[in-house]
Amino acid sequence: MTQSIIYPYPPLIEHQAALRACRQCPRMIPPVISCNPVLTPILMIGQAPGIREGDFQRPFAWTAGKTLFKWFKECGITEEPFRERVYMAAVCRCFPGKNPKGGDRVPNQEEIMNCSHWLQAELEILKPELIILVGKLAIMQYLPIKRLEEAVGVIHRQVIQGREVDLLPLPHPSGLSTWVHSDMGKTLLQAALQALREHPTWQMMLRTL
Repeated sequence: MTQSIIYPYPPLIEHQAALRACRQCPRMIPPVISCNPVLTPILMIGQAPGIREGDFQRPFAWTAGKTLFKWFKECGITEEPFRERVYMAAVCRCFPGKNPKGGDRVPNQEEIMNCSHWLQAELEILKPELIILVGKLAIMQYLPIKRLEEAVGVIHRQVIQGREVDLLPLPHPSGLSTWVHSDMGKTLLQAALQALREHPTWQMMLRTL
């Protein structure tokens, strides 16, 4: 049964207070970025905050976010209502720093493992029915892929923490990504957005607008 959207939700407020105090990874650059403490059946998991997210204290607050919320607008919801109705998490919650070769550094396996228990706790609290995975790093935590085209465009049914959950992979909306601008990428992105529009949990969320 689909749960109600509740904001703010006290157990998530307590969880996020502990999360924001975490300084376990020495190479990660605080602050810890968290979202609205909303109890919702929709969970979005990104990769890691960018360099500007710390200024705004919320995920996807800069250029990649503009693209991401443009995609969601095509699916019936604008940015602020989305933030009030979807729990926005990430594989890692601090900015990992810049890669000397360009772009942001990809978190290493130790950093991913250090941060994973926060996500596991959120899965246990939320018990989501739909998980939106944004970017290859997030997708690879749940689907054994080597290329985005193996995942994007369809919904994947998985058992997570003993419950069946729908996974909807999306490419990362970074301006550095060339995949989303290829013919195949454009086609698969539109297929993914159509699958999102048609998902019953997404439709239920839209009815709260």
